[in-house]
Amino acid sequence: MVEDDYSKLRKFVAPEFIFGAGAASLAGQYAANLSIKKPLVVTGPHLDALGVSGRVIDSLTSEGVSSVLYAGVTPNPRDSEVMTGAEIFLKNGCDAIVAVGGGSPMDCAKAIGIVCTNDRHVLDFEGVDNVERPGPPLICIPTTAGSAADISQFCIINATERKVKIAIVSKTMVPDVALIDPLLTVTMDEKLTAHTGLDVLTHATEAYVSNASSAFTDLNALEAVRLVKNHLLTAVREPNNLDARTGMMLASTYAGLAFSNAILGAVHAIAHSLGGLLDLPHGLCNAILLDHVVAYNFDAASDKYIKLGKTLGAHYPANATRDEIKGNTLEVFRNLKKDVGVSDNLCELGMSTDDLPLLAGNALADACMLTNPKHPTANEIMEILKESC
Repeated sequence: MVEDDYSKLRKFVAPEFIFGAGAASLAGQYAANLSIKKPLVVTGPHLDALGVSGRVIDSLTSEGVSSVLYAGVTPNPRDSEVMTGAEIFLKNGCDAIVAVGGGSPMDCAKAIGIVCTNDRHVLDFEGVDNVERPGPPLICIPTTAGSAADISQFCIINATERKVKIAIVSKTMVPDVALIDPLLTVTMDEKLTAHTGLDVLTHATEAYVSNASSAFTDLNALEAVRLVKNHLLTAVREPNNLDARTGMMLASTYAGLAFSNAILGAVHAIAHSLGGLLDLPHGLCNAILLDHVVAYNFDAASDKYIKLGKTLGAHYPANATRDEIKGNTLEVFRNLKKDVGVSDNLCELGMSTDDLPLLAGNALADACMLTNPKHPTANEIMEILKESC
């Protein structure tokens, strides 16, 4: 395979972000810097019960910034939750949004903002560059090392009537400020740590082999993979190990910078389809699908997959055949999944053969499929799904 032509025109977008232990405590300071008077704090009920959003609200209050809480966001945020949040925003005269949580609250917050400024239903923005007016100021405070919604130009929302997750891709989705605090991730249990960590690996892998990759995204993607290899297993086994948590949060940030600009691929396109139809955890769907999509894509981006394999610790004997090289690459992806305890399959999670045509059709229509290095047919997607059972 020929190396990427890095002379091609590429753009790179990223927000201002502050990384490190204690970054979340700066919420009030940054709100004041942005002249925010009354933000809507968007989070989920679990994080609110843990007091995470409360500490952010205390930081806002300490700087004289009053706020309104919306803690009604569920995993795979629904279009109805976005519209409810927008109603609360407008009813209370809010002028900004502070998102606290994983990908779900942050995506919901992004969507609430553009609904309010454009006076349209959230599903009207589906696709690429369909947002006319940017939302109000947005501060994101991630609590998982996985989604990187805090720095990306992606927003994923569950269109409940259609039973599919839609992608809104626009630079207006990039937050104004991200406060990236590894201390907030110690509340994640073993399973969530594994799922979100493999989501990081998926982001980095898909960005690296994307047909829209660049020198800038490749650099970030490979570093993210290196950090996942070095820190994910420790973060799963030792949840209070701050070095491992910091390493994974840094990996998530690097991977986010990569995929926000190189976009993604078939893993995410299929995972969005699964999440919308069966309401499955996004990180888990990615974890289950990743090695099967690597196997499908391998011949279309073999040099890059070999680099990813080497970064994950694969060894390639000098006399190895092409099939052996592919097998060694797949082995390191599959071993990492096994080591962090992910052995689920899609059939166990509720997928049936009757679902396959709809899942394949929705995946083909997903914006992420456009940058996959290989363009699958519906039958090929159905085969990937069968192999994931």
